[in-house]
Amino acid sequence: MSATPWYKDFAVYREPRIWVIFGFGMISGFPWVLIGSMLSAWLQEAGVNRANIGLFGIVFIAYSINALWSPVIDRVRLPWLARHLGQRRSWLLVCLLGILAATAGLGWLDVTAQTWWIALLAVVIAFLSATQDIAIDAYRIESFGAHEARLQSAGAAMATAGWWTGYSGLGAIPFFLVDGTHWNWQQAYSLLTLVMVAQIFWVILAPNSTRYSAVTTQLKAGQSWFHHTLVAPIAEFFKRSGWRLALSMLAFIFLFKIGEAFLGRMSIVFYKEIGFTNDDIAIYSKLVTWWVTIVFAILGSLVNLRLGIVRGLLIGGLAMAASNLLFAWIAGVGPNTNLLLAAVIIDGFTGAWSTVAFVAFISLLCNRAFTATQYALLASLGNLGRTLLSSYSGFVVNALDGDWQLFFVLTALMVVPSLLILLALRKPLLRLEVAYQQDSN
Repeated sequence: MSATPWYKDFAVYREPRIWVIFGFGMISGFPWVLIGSMLSAWLQEAGVNRANIGLFGIVFIAYSINALWSPVIDRVRLPWLARHLGQRRSWLLVCLLGILAATAGLGWLDVTAQTWWIALLAVVIAFLSATQDIAIDAYRIESFGAHEARLQSAGAAMATAGWWTGYSGLGAIPFFLVDGTHWNWQQAYSLLTLVMVAQIFWVILAPNSTRYSAVTTQLKAGQSWFHHTLVAPIAEFFKRSGWRLALSMLAFIFLFKIGEAFLGRMSIVFYKEIGFTNDDIAIYSKLVTWWVTIVFAILGSLVNLRLGIVRGLLIGGLAMAASNLLFAWIAGVGPNTNLLLAAVIIDGFTGAWSTVAFVAFISLLCNRAFTATQYALLASLGNLGRTLLSSYSGFVVNALDGDWQLFFVLTALMVVPSLLILLALRKPLLRLEVAYQQDSN
């Protein structure tokens, strides 16, 4: 427990680096609108089967395998751009330009006649978005020194708040446009390219992460490129943690967010099937979730500073499972906006808390000599459970004969295995956290 008065914890948010990371979090979350909720709504309105809509989630597997090319982001310098923008921002700019082009392409396609082209562009956006996430995560971690543990935790909170601003705040725009206006989904995609232009300017104006050059020097010393980019990051993680603890931590990372992902993948389909309008989705699922997540991401980081990351994960995981049951209640009652408001508030709170703790947990497992590669490996493992398995969520709902109540109960139970692993590893993880805090002081 910290002896510092609680209100002084807010001082970390006066640091300009925190707000740069907030903007990069928005850039990270925005592509999920393009290939997630927005695309799901477009497909549902076109009459695509919920199982096939769920299968579109396979494109998110790019986030699960981006560790395969994370060494490239760590080591390959882009001509001219790297000299003017630095290693991280140069890669981020290239990815943004590609996403901009693919998004503009979606604005020209017909969802029923050109489904395969839509799927291809969704894959392109997912691949480029997963690539830019490698650079964003590395930028965030490298922006703070080893002695700045409190800023690292605040950075995780602002990354989460920024992500939800990009996903929910900006994600409300297309739903407002399409519901009750003459806009269609293709025109909404075209408009969102303007958002990406603003993001490009943010990347150009942002400062470099100050510690990249020192890390690069360390990586270049001594041995081969292959050893440093692939073998060394993995070997170092297992050597530092021990095989048993390392494998257990990897199992926890894989399982922790599966229930949340199953719910999220089918949420738009559920809202529309149960009778909510696009305006309802924009207001409650997007705008309300946006602000709730931002507020509780910040508060969650402050609470986690007091409780510690491991305790924060345990509490957040339990609350995350319980919040899924509210959606089962809505499934039984129907399109009640009061219940939806309560559900998104509680789900936003629990999701923010658990995500901040989860990001901070993965961050403390990384060795700064292999920041991008190790973080990408660990985050990719978590995304693998979320994206690959949840792509079959539509088949699960169909197998349950559209019983949404039972589906949401099952999503609540999915978090239990990861929490059992966390309880079993509580003591060694607490020792790891204490050691990290001592090294940071």
